Amino acid sequence: MENVTKFLVYCVEIYKTAHKKSGKEVMRIFSQYGILDYIAECYGALHTTGPEYIIRDIDSLIEEKHG
Repeated sequence: MENVTKFLVYCVEIYKTAHKKSGKEVMRIFSQYGILDYIAECYGALHTTGPEYIIRDIDSLIEEKHG
């Protein structure tokens, strides 16, 4: 569980940096679209990918749920 928690923090940080948002904004977005649950559920696959893939994957999920 500790690895998943560290990975969640990592994902928040890379997303925050990529989209020039505050941590509070990212957490609001992630909560609104269930991103934290998604990351935790897909940890096994996601933690083996690079930051660019993770950001694209999160953006796609948000777009899919928003659209």
